[in-house]
Amino acid sequence: MHSILISWLGRTDLRAVTESKQIGIGPVAQALATGRFERLELLCDCSAEEAETYLAWLVPRTETRVIPHPAVLPSPTDFDAIYRHAWTVAAQAAAEVNGQADHLTFHLSPGTPAMAAVWIIIAKTRFPAELIESSIQHGVRTVAVPFQISADFIPDLLRRPDCELTRLTAGLPPAAPAFDAIIHQSPVMHRVVARARRVALRSIPVLIEGESGTGKELLARAIHQASPRHDCPMITVNCGAIAPELIESELFGHEKGAFTGATSARRGVFEAADTGTLFLDEIGELPKPAQVRFLRALQEGEVTRVGATAAICVDVRLIAATNRSLIQEVTAGRFREDLFYRLAVAVIPLPALRDRDQDAALLLDRLLDQVNCESTGEPGYEPKKISVAARKLLLEHPWPGNIREMLNTLRRAAVWTPGPIIDVDDARDALLPSPTQAQAQDAILAQDVRQGIDLNGIIDRVARHYLQQAMAGTGGNKARAAKLLGFGNATTLTNWLKRHGVEP
Repeated sequence: MHSILISWLGRTDLRAVTESKQIGIGPVAQALATGRFERLELLCDCSAEEAETYLAWLVPRTETRVIPHPAVLPSPTDFDAIYRHAWTVAAQAAAEVNGQADHLTFHLSPGTPAMAAVWIIIAKTRFPAELIESSIQHGVRTVAVPFQISADFIPDLLRRPDCELTRLTAGLPPAAPAFDAIIHQSPVMHRVVARARRVALRSIPVLIEGESGTGKELLARAIHQASPRHDCPMITVNCGAIAPELIESELFGHEKGAFTGATSARRGVFEAADTGTLFLDEIGELPKPAQVRFLRALQEGEVTRVGATAAICVDVRLIAATNRSLIQEVTAGRFREDLFYRLAVAVIPLPALRDRDQDAALLLDRLLDQVNCESTGEPGYEPKKISVAARKLLLEHPWPGNIREMLNTLRRAAVWTPGPIIDVDDARDALLPSPTQAQAQDAILAQDVRQGIDLNGIIDRVARHYLQQAMAGTGGNKARAAKLLGFGNATTLTNWLKRHGVEP
């Protein structure tokens, strides 16, 4: 059985024809000089003239049979072309030796890193082979690649289709285009979307809990659009934006003359959402008197307009949202317990942006695309990109206002930035202080000096805070940090850093 070496013809090999005294005989000839190989399959991506010159130089130097394979590559790093040529030659050789690994050898040294990578992939998957490398310092030696692609990496590649197969066999709902607008890649949001997809196919009430700006209404719309009611209306009501005296009229409607100003009959949102979805945002703001009638409407599937005696049947799928914890509102006596349990059939907690580490960068790019799209056509507007330093600053921000705060910050930054790049200064100017920061500032200025204060300690804390921010925001560039802090030069900044114990 023949021992076959398969290799690309590299530039070092070509140079060896005329420069062997300076660089040696090259990787290919060095491997053949070991006497291990009976045949060389040589892939040549150089010109025909260069290949002929090299073969005329190589063949007299070795007893190994040399078979050239011309290979035309669009570029020396074109993985597709490299793989096709390498696979073809390897397949022919493997057929001759019946795929036995101890009779095939791939040479990693000649050619580009892309060529070496392809040899490793082929050797670890399709055609088992020995891998070698050669150099003047160490000679020819076997390369130990400490993994098996088929065992270590293929399972990860198959995990997604396996999950899809599991979904199908478990009867899970298919992925719905309605959820494509929810930008995410973090595991916590994958679970949220999976739950929402499940519940979308049902008509049970859904309660979405999450901080302001986390996208509760967006999730509610996705649930409606993925539901069997998607062709019917979705009516949205913000319970916190309705005057208390008008809530019952808004929800259930009223008859003409039911109260002062009721000049005509009007249907409420329950009737308007009949056969569709009613989304009640900030359900925790609903006054307790209205909660009683609201509970009856949910239980009986009917509403009675203010000023009327006859009930009207309605078929409504309810989705409610709140930025509070309703169970805490129940404990405090501000929300009816029976209504809570009527609403809390499918509860979906929506995480804050600070708990979605893997999503922040993705959202930053998508929201900037949205800002650029919104501003298209405005006089003098240039599409914006974010510099590396600005991106770092924005990704380190805690985003207490969540996605809504991020979007509005990017809108401000786009306005403040005259050119196409949002730099760190533009990003910093666009950020608003959080309520906790504002409280901290107030606390610093509100101390009673008559009770005695540690002024040096206060100044030190403030100085350290802004010194650290300036250094972080400029990536450690002292000249820029000094400018941000109003110092005349970097030397002054260095003295402040030493004085307040801040590492550069």
